Amino acid sequence: NEAVEQVAFADRVLLNKTDLAEEAELKGIEERVRTINPTVQIFRTQHSKVDPKELINVKAFSLDRVLEMDSEFLNTDGEHEHDPTVVSCSTKFETPLDLNLMQSWIQLMLGKYGANLYRYKGVLNVDNAPTKYVFQGVGMLYTGHFKSMWGPGEKRESRFVFIGKNLDKQALIDGFLKCKIDAELRFKIGDKVLASGEKGWVPGTICALWEGGMPYVIKV
Repeated sequence: NEAVEQVAFADRVLLNKTDLAEEAELKGIEERVRTINPTVQIFRTQHSKVDPKELINVKAFSLDRVLEMDSEFLNTDGEHEHDPTVVSCSTKFETPLDLNLMQSWIQLMLGKYGANLYRYKGVLNVDNAPTKYVFQGVGMLYTGHFKSMWGPGEKRESRFVFIGKNLDKQALIDGFLKCKIDAELRFKIGDKVLASGEKGWVPGTICALWEGGMPYVIKV
C-alpha cells in the first residue's frame, strides 16, 4: 500500500483542507496516521500553507531527533490496523542491556525483514555506559552511536519502536528483551546446536560464552 508506506516513512505530515472538516474528524484522521507512524509530526493546513522552516533543513534523518521523543513515542494502545500488514510495536525496560547482543539481534532482524522494516529507532541504556546509545534505521540502513550523558535523576531505560510490513510484533519485543544483561540465554555451555559456517549449517557444541553472553561454537 503506497499511501501507508509514505506515512510510515514520513517525518512530517500535512493534514490539508482542515477548514472543511469538523474537529472530531480531524482527530480521527490524526489517530489513524499515528497508528501507522506513532512519532510523526502532523501540521494542520489550509491551501497547503505551512511555515517553510518546518519543512526545510529539518535534518529529518538525524539521530538527534530520537532524543526528542515525546510521551507518545511508545504509545501503540488502541491500534487500528487499517492495512493489516503494516504494524508498529514498541517496548521499554530499565534493566541495562548488552550492546553486542542487541547489535547482533538487529542484524538478524535486518536479514529477516529487510525492506519490510519501514522505520525503527530507539534510545538504549547500555550496561556500564554513562551515555545514551541512539539508533535509527530504514530497511537495511542502520546506524547508531553513543549520544549525550544521562541526566542527573533521569530514568535510565531502553525503549524502541519498529514500524513495518508483516512483522512478528511479539517476536520483535521478545528478542529485544533477550538483550537485557539478566536475560536467560537460549543456549548453555554443552548444548548441541547447528552453526552457520563457510560450508553452510554444521553440527556443533557450545563450548564457551564470550563477554556479554554471546555463545562460541566449536564443530563436533
